[in-house]
Amino acid sequence: MRSTAHARYVRQSPYKVRVVLDQVRGLTAADATVTLRFSNRRAAEPILKCLHSAVANMNSKFELGEDLEELAGEVTVIEAYANEGPTLKRFRPRARGRATRIRKRTCHITIVISDGREGTD
Repeated sequence: MRSTAHARYVRQSPYKVRVVLDQVRGLTAADATVTLRFSNRRAAEPILKCLHSAVANMNSKFELGEDLEELAGEVTVIEAYANEGPTLKRFRPRARGRATRIRKRTCHITIVISDGREGTD
């Protein structure tokens, strides 16, 4: 059984988010939670929120009725990726009446978890 969660329009560069996602891919949800809680990266917070959402989605979708912490020990993060979202374009004044473009990047985080059992998705 698989479950998916998305965090869209996260106000951080996808390059920075991918560094943290590489650390949690392949771990169980419980181990990934511990890794994210002790991470010093700012991207860890929205990723942790998305991971908790994926576990809750699995519990709700398949009506498992289990405790979420118990379920987190059984499921594995099989896919975790960050796609580029829309870029906010701003301008900053520079010398001699010119302007420089500032790009404020956003990303969409997707986490897919599975418990290893095959079944209807």
